[in-house]
Order: sequence, then structure tokens, then C-alpha cells
Amino acid sequence: MVSQVSFSLEPNGFVAIGAYVTALLLISPDAKSYQYAIADPYPFVMTLQSNFVVALLLSGFLAALLALVLSFPVFRVRGDYLAIVTLGFGFIIKILAINHPEVTNGSLGLNDIPEFSNLYWTGGLAIVAVVVVLNIVNSKFGRAMKAVRDDEDAAIAMGVNTFKAKTLAFCTSAFFEGVGGGLLAALLTSISPDLFDFFFTFQLLIIIVLGGLGSTTGAIIGTVLVMGGSEWMRFLDEPMNLFGYETTAMPGMRMVVFSLVLIFYYAFCS
Repeated sequence: MVSQVSFSLEPNGFVAIGAYVTALLLISPDAKSYQYAIADPYPFVMTLQSNFVVALLLSGFLAALLALVLSFPVFRVRGDYLAIVTLGFGFIIKILAINHPEVTNGSLGLNDIPEFSNLYWTGGLAIVAVVVVLNIVNSKFGRAMKAVRDDEDAAIAMGVNTFKAKTLAFCTSAFFEGVGGGLLAALLTSISPDLFDFFFTFQLLIIIVLGGLGSTTGAIIGTVLVMGGSEWMRFLDEPMNLFGYETTAMPGMRMVVFSLVLIFYYAFCS
């Protein structure tokens, strides 16, 4: 019997870690000195400084290290319980960011982040991530991951170290989520805890399910459709002229329409 598919619902937590690490490493000491209004920053926060590449790598490695630590309690459960545990981690990171203003500036967030990220950085690192993932998938560890995904009990019976396979997948995804968070911070130039709520993870789930579980190509296509379609429909949030009737601005209408499109797609095309 095929085991139940498990979802990890913590990407927003690892992205938040990457974003804050990159922001703290890129913001100059002078900019930090006037941003912390809720509480004075810790002395070590003022000394953090590095270039963009080092900041991205540290963001990824710290996220992967945390994933390694979390893997010991997280992978003691499966199925829905795994989703619940990882979902809780995402909320914990957001709460810690709010309640530790000495590091994150609390609910006010961090501003004046140097804008290093652009299309070349994001596109280039996306290609690197795809290449790395494809090489892992086609390796011995990748075959072990597929076995665990399809039937964990059968994989155990065949001698697969399921904990090692799941931990490697968890840490790899955490690394790229941390790097992605760093790119996001350097693109927006301003971050706050509200940016990393569960809706962030929910968007990723839509992309994965729409593109097809276990498909790298599908994930890329799903990203283009979901994120591109969401941005293209921004005009729905603005005032419009419909058959001579002037409508007021309706913020959030594009998400309503986008949700209806997804519902009808799965209802009639699945």
C-alpha cells in the first residue's frame, strides 16, 4: 500500500530566516542605528556586515543548519502530523521576529536594505537551483528519496535509510529557501514579519500541486502560471470601466478571480 503523501509547510519560516540574515548583513551600521525604534539592537547586530554573495550563502547555510536540527523531532512523525509540525515552525519564526526587536526591529521590520537583487540574480540562481535539484534527483540519494516518497515502509524494508534521505531533501530545500529569502530582501529593500505569513507557503503549495507533485518541469511551469497570472491580474484591483459603469478600487479582487480560475480548472480539467 502506498503511504500517504506528506507536505512540509514551513517554507515561509526558512525564507524569513534568509531574508533577515541577508538584511542584517547588508544594512550599514549607520542605517541600523536609526531604524531600531522599539528596542536598542544587540551589539553584535551592529557589527554584522558582508557583501551580497556571502550574505546569500550564509542565509542558505543557516537555514539548512536549522533544518538539520529540526529534522530530528520533525521526522518522528508522518503524514498530516508532519504537515502540522512544520506549519507550527513557520508560525514560530514569525512570532520570534515580532518578539525580538533587538535583532529584527520587531513588527516595524528592517528598511534601507541595499537593492542588489535583480532579474539576472534571481534568474541565474533559479537555474542553478534547478540544475542542483535535477542532479540530486538522478543520483543515488535521489532514487532513495523517490522510494521514500512512493512508499516509506517498502523503502525501509529494502534497506533505505529513510531518515537520511528525508533529512537531505529537507536541508537542500531549506538552503534554497534561505537563499530565496535573501534575494527577496535585496529586491524589496524592506521586510517585516507580516511578509512571511502562511499565505507565502500557500502560494508555493498551489505552484507544486498545479505543476504536478514530483515534477521539476511542472514546478517551473506552475511558478510562471501562478506568479505571472497573479501579477497580470493586478488590474482587477484597480478602478475599471465595465460597460459604462465605473467601479471603485477593489483590493484583493484579483485573488478572488484567480481562486475561481483554479477551482474551475480542477473541476473540469482534472
